[in-house]
Amino acid sequence: MDIEKSIAALNNPLRRRILEWLKDRSNFPPALPEHTDLEGVCVAYIQEKAQVSQSTISAYMSKLKDAGFVVAERHGQWTFYRRDEAKIQAFLAVVQNELLKP
Repeated sequence: MDIEKSIAALNNPLRRRILEWLKDRSNFPPALPEHTDLEGVCVAYIQEKAQVSQSTISAYMSKLKDAGFVVAERHGQWTFYRRDEAKIQAFLAVVQNELLKP
């Protein structure tokens, strides 16, 4: 885990908010009928909620993905994102170890 890359990804309030929103799928509109069996949230729904341009949301999601906080899955023309809970927990353990342990 690249702790610097992870911290850089979190150094933006909207990216942190996106991670918060992704904790609960109900923060977004219902999935289209053909996507109901897929995990995650379509990037278009994230963009709409964040109220940023397509290029901005792509850059933000790429940064979160590179840091390991989200997983992206491509289905046709759609990209779906979900949190990577194990990597989020690993990041928190590293930070806790660095800041709290003697």
